[in-house]
Amino acid sequence: MRTENNKSGNGGVITLNNDIKEVGRLTYTIFPEQNRLVISFVLVHPEFEGRGMGKFLVEEAIKFARENKWKVYPHCSYARAVMRRMHDVEDIFLPA
Repeated sequence: MRTENNKSGNGGVITLNNDIKEVGRLTYTIFPEQNRLVISFVLVHPEFEGRGMGKFLVEEAIKFARENKWKVYPHCSYARAVMRRMHDVEDIFLPA
């Protein structure tokens, strides 16, 4: 599996791919004046569901936010549920 972060302007998409096709994607928007990354949407294609791929995408977004010293606001309900169960994100998690 490999990830690719395609940032464009204040938004972007993190894609997760296997050797053949896309496994899933996470979309985000950056608000630089607020030092905030907003996770808008997480999608895992049906044939890959139930394998932790969505959580992996959220973890990639968290890594990206930490590298840039941003806080993370999970607008997506799935991302919010994942982050609420994580114990190492208190420093960047902006709960709803």
